[in-house]
Amino acid sequence: MVGVIPIEVVGMAVPVPGEAPLMLLREPEGARRWLAIMIGYGEAEALVRAREQIALPRPGTIELLGDVLAAFGQGVAAVELTDVRDGIFYADLVLASGTRVSARPSDAVALGLRQGAPITVAESVLDVASVQLEVEQEAEGPAADVLDAEAEIAQFRAELDDLSPEDFGDL
Repeated sequence: MVGVIPIEVVGMAVPVPGEAPLMLLREPEGARRWLAIMIGYGEAEALVRAREQIALPRPGTIELLGDVLAAFGQGVAAVELTDVRDGIFYADLVLASGTRVSARPSDAVALGLRQGAPITVAESVLDVASVQLEVEQEAEGPAADVLDAEAEIAQFRAELDDLSPEDFGDL
């Protein structure tokens, strides 16, 4: 895929209680644009477990898929968020053999996190669906990194509250 940019999983957000969770992704360098992808509660739980590398007594669906791939001598080489159409995001799992498998972004990202695979996004997706946040606080050290991330997330949530479907136009 042409024009891919590394992206990091920052976490999850539930902007309004009772609404679907959002998977929050951010460009780690450069413009540091954000993506918020609406996912289901089950997918959010799997994503959090994958991000924190929490092992369950029995494998969940993401872990099972990783085990099946391993049984066939495969692994996930990369996760690519490839497109957004009509507000729906698309992703591919790129297997060690080079085979591409279409997947929901939440599943692909969770499996990629479990397997330590790089996660990238097409620049065209960032161009259409991202927001850019400015953080005014400048400090250094681990505590500052936490405060910096919390400030960015708070600002991002505030911007999400002001968005409507019309803001995205015809995707």
